[in-house]
Amino acid sequence: MAPRTPPPAGPDRSHPAEAAALRTAHRICPLCEACCGLSLTLEGERVVAVRGQSDDVFSAGYLCPKGVALKDLHEDPDRLRTPLVRRDGVLAPATWDEAWAEIARRLPPLQAAHGRDAVAVVAGNPVSHKMGLLLVLPALLKALGTRNFFSASTLDQMPRQLVNGWMYGHWLSNAVPDIDRCDWLLVIGANPVASNGSLWTVPGVRDRLRALRRRGGQLLVVDPRRTETAALADEHLAVRPGTDVFLLLGLLHTLFDEDLVRPGRLADLMQGLEAVRAAVAPFPAERMAPRCGVPADTLRRLARSLAATPRAAVYGRMGTSVQAYGSLCAWLIELLNLLTGHVDAPGGLMFPQAAAFAANTTGAPGRGRGIVTGRHRSRVAGAPEVFGELPLGCLAEEIETPGTGQVRALVTIAANPVLSAPEGERLARAFDGLDFMLSLDLYLNETSRHADVVLPARSPLEDGHWDVAFTQFSVRNHARYSPPVLAADPAHPPEWQQLLRLAAIAQGQGAAADIDALDDALAEHALRQAQAAAEAAGTPGIDAAALRAAIGTPDGRIALAPPALVADLARVAQACATEPTDTADATHPLRLIGRRDLRSNNSWMHNLPTLAKGPDRCTLQVHPDDARRAGLADGARARLVRGDQVLEVPIEWSDAVSPGVVCLPHGWGHDLPGSRLAIAAQRPGVNLNRLADGRERDPLSGNAVLTGLPVRLERVV
Repeated sequence: MAPRTPPPAGPDRSHPAEAAALRTAHRICPLCEACCGLSLTLEGERVVAVRGQSDDVFSAGYLCPKGVALKDLHEDPDRLRTPLVRRDGVLAPATWDEAWAEIARRLPPLQAAHGRDAVAVVAGNPVSHKMGLLLVLPALLKALGTRNFFSASTLDQMPRQLVNGWMYGHWLSNAVPDIDRCDWLLVIGANPVASNGSLWTVPGVRDRLRALRRRGGQLLVVDPRRTETAALADEHLAVRPGTDVFLLLGLLHTLFDEDLVRPGRLADLMQGLEAVRAAVAPFPAERMAPRCGVPADTLRRLARSLAATPRAAVYGRMGTSVQAYGSLCAWLIELLNLLTGHVDAPGGLMFPQAAAFAANTTGAPGRGRGIVTGRHRSRVAGAPEVFGELPLGCLAEEIETPGTGQVRALVTIAANPVLSAPEGERLARAFDGLDFMLSLDLYLNETSRHADVVLPARSPLEDGHWDVAFTQFSVRNHARYSPPVLAADPAHPPEWQQLLRLAAIAQGQGAAADIDALDDALAEHALRQAQAAAEAAGTPGIDAAALRAAIGTPDGRIALAPPALVADLARVAQACATEPTDTADATHPLRLIGRRDLRSNNSWMHNLPTLAKGPDRCTLQVHPDDARRAGLADGARARLVRGDQVLEVPIEWSDAVSPGVVCLPHGWGHDLPGSRLAIAAQRPGVNLNRLADGRERDPLSGNAVLTGLPVRLERVV
């Protein structure tokens, strides 16, 4: 299924002139969702420089520090290059044959004795950036036959995917802001200047936002912190953490109350408008304002501007997902865009049409099977399956709790849940109790240190690449492929081959199975599916409005009022029955939010010198008034407390955070024994997610609650 592109030929070092010759190679950056084109200067097999590719058809030369750090990643001495197998309690280098033999010896007997669900799989964020992993992972999951699949999606984006599925009929029918033609953009709980876009592949977003304002447009940002994006905005609204649902309901109610609902040509494609009208009737702006901290007249003004501006869009991301009302927020944002006629419209939100692998736009346009959730539930908490996944916050209890179906073995693929998931310490203890653990990873990190076998990934520069996932969220339709830049060790199989060999072992074919034959069978199946879909769909347009192609509901209409979402408004009504308060509770008066830095998209990036240099980034931002109240000087160390969990962290006075709000970045905590991340260990930081509770999640999507956590500050005695 994955292309077997031969590695590029290296220079002929038998001739002195060849050894010093410089060459240029191009590569799609795999380190964030912007997917920028890079131009690499190489001397033989050594990377000399990394720059933005000025003639790239998509990114046009844009480059952020992460792209430059590909050189550091390739050369990092801590990056694993050989398998590791645990011998006498110690992970030691092993041959590939030894690693496969150990897996074959231990994994199949576990499933034979305890059932298919005894093995769990966790896939991390980098899977989305690796063509081979993303395309072959389904084959591994099918071979394992387990229902215990977890991924970073339930720490990040599952509310968005679930709402896409319920409203449009497919998880990946995700409209993105047409920023280059937009005249009014409301950004809620997102910081695209730092993230380079999220579920929105948009390189050079800072310049694009500035261009929006230069042409007379308006940028408005709703966030508890004055983010890098908010610093560019015409207006920043400091909403209370975790209360976006109240703000969004106030906006939507205003559209109905002031007769501003104008879906235009979308009206004939919708069903459920009156059900939405009735559902939001109890939530006027005047009632929502005390909950979210934004005045009612401001909410009404925003709703009027959205309705009155022909080219406008509302975009929400991480902050709206990682809260108790994540699915409701995603739904309300989509309704605001739909009911003002800004979906499938230039300057509003448009549906990308990827040139390949676009599952949501294959087949006959305008009708499909829709989605189904809850096909099974987690064994302990009873959390429903969504998009084939269970909430990652449930993993620890599935390992710890005895009984039929207990998870006894784990496969992690480019994942570090000890740092990225709630209750990382608990997960670490649970991993130590497993009968067998296998990790595929670039590094021996805070998670893979627990494994019995670690299989190393190749350097990204040694693999070919196509953006399977992110062309489906792209601000412009395009097609690009990157061949390998450097030759890989012939003995080091690419990750897609590793997954296929694991699948063969799980199917009982053993470690010596014919991987090429398995790949041929997958490729033949994929081609048959693609041909059938292409014949049904016809020829898609380029950069064209693609709403009908994206709709996959059984009746061919957009479902404005999915019953589960309408019913979930009862939680909001219940919250509205209590008196609003500015604080979480008397003992935990502050609310904790996370933040992202342009240089640290994932935890392993803290081990790359180009990204790790500079000031300490793992600081707790505290409003000066709150710091003085706690007797804490700028730069002092403080105790951040939630229940019995305590983090000791340096504080940074900042008026960018609202009073009552403290802000800590995610992905840190590199002080755990057994990991081998030398640069990261020099400034380990603290793990924000230690303060999160795996039981706290959006009940519909299973997404973890990672923002608005009630905490208090104490002086270090």
